[in-house]
Amino acid sequence: MNTIKKILILEDEKLNSERIKRLILKIRPHVEIVDVLASVKKTVSWLSENHCPDLIMMDIQLADGLCFEIFNLADVTCPVIFTTAYDEYAIKAFKYNSIDYLLKPIEKNELEAAIIKFENSVQHSTSQQPKIEELLAYIHPKEYRKRFLIPYRDGYRKINTEDVAYFYSNMNINYAKLFNGEEVVVSQTLENLEQELDPQNFFRANRQYIIHVNSIENVNNFFNGKLKLKIKHSKDDDIIVSRTKAPSFKLWLDY
Repeated sequence: MNTIKKILILEDEKLNSERIKRLILKIRPHVEIVDVLASVKKTVSWLSENHCPDLIMMDIQLADGLCFEIFNLADVTCPVIFTTAYDEYAIKAFKYNSIDYLLKPIEKNELEAAIIKFENSVQHSTSQQPKIEELLAYIHPKEYRKRFLIPYRDGYRKINTEDVAYFYSNMNINYAKLFNGEEVVVSQTLENLEQELDPQNFFRANRQYIIHVNSIENVNNFFNGKLKLKIKHSKDDDIIVSRTKAPSFKLWLDY
């Protein structure tokens, strides 16, 4: 398999660029990060003065505009992995030298799969364009759960997901704590809920909690790179986000 030697990162947020660098070096320790650039202007200048690297990690929204302008102003001959917090630019991204399109926060396994896809395409001299099924997945984005039907007295009641401050598990029973202070039992596991809930609004803080962004009162640094959260209506003052999840949590909270 042909492996990557040089990667250029285009990212205007330092926290994101540092995370991408760490992930790349975990996946391919031998890789040289040739530069980290934050704007269209700097990228065009860099490409005019340097040879294209093996691969570019390209954030779509840079400091001075959309990255697509780079393709109009410079000769980009190497493949690109696009990164963004939103999926609205997916179709346009596929028109360029796209190997993959990764939504933030980027996970290690997703980035590794994209890099392997690139290496395989080079080895077998196959087209670098994603398959049509992948494009369709972006055109028809996933629908997330909007409500729950909960048994209530001699019938049922409807609970909207936007009314849930957090979900938690205790003694193998799963609960939804509402913003109004009510608590109801839900039949779904936290693992299922993690897949069904909109990740822009909900985050799996740890094995016990899935929290709504509007439920967070305070975020405090904890030892060894962890975070400690104060959540509305929660009696648990020690809701801990692990060191490995902390960067993703901060990116999620900073949207």
